[in-house]
Amino acid sequence: QVQLVESGGGSVQAGGSLRLSCAASGSIASTTSMGWYRQAPGKQRELVARITSGGSTNYLDAVKDRFTIARDNAKNTVYLQMNSLKPEDTAVYYCNARIRRRGAFLEYDYWGQGTQVTVSS
Repeated sequence: QVQLVESGGGSVQAGGSLRLSCAASGSIASTTSMGWYRQAPGKQRELVARITSGGSTNYLDAVKDRFTIARDNAKNTVYLQMNSLKPEDTAVYYCNARIRRRGAFLEYDYWGQGTQVTVSS
């Protein structure tokens, strides 16, 4: 009853840019943090960037100064602007949101289906 739908992945050359979007929908009472993770082949999933409902952010060191996370609280949507992309940014990117459903007391983590980002040299 809660869905995260991602868009914006694709293939670019090194130095290019992409913008990912993720919209949460369903029976949502509140959304605290939203963020993006990525998983490259043969590697563990890692946090790329996260933003709280108040706008506080944190980033993976490898993407600082290149990626920017933002959110629209009214739309329960999170964005990831990725600039100066490098081949090592190639991965499946997953949206994550910590959501309390209507009528529920606890928050749970929800995940998007993943979107492929491929950066060629």
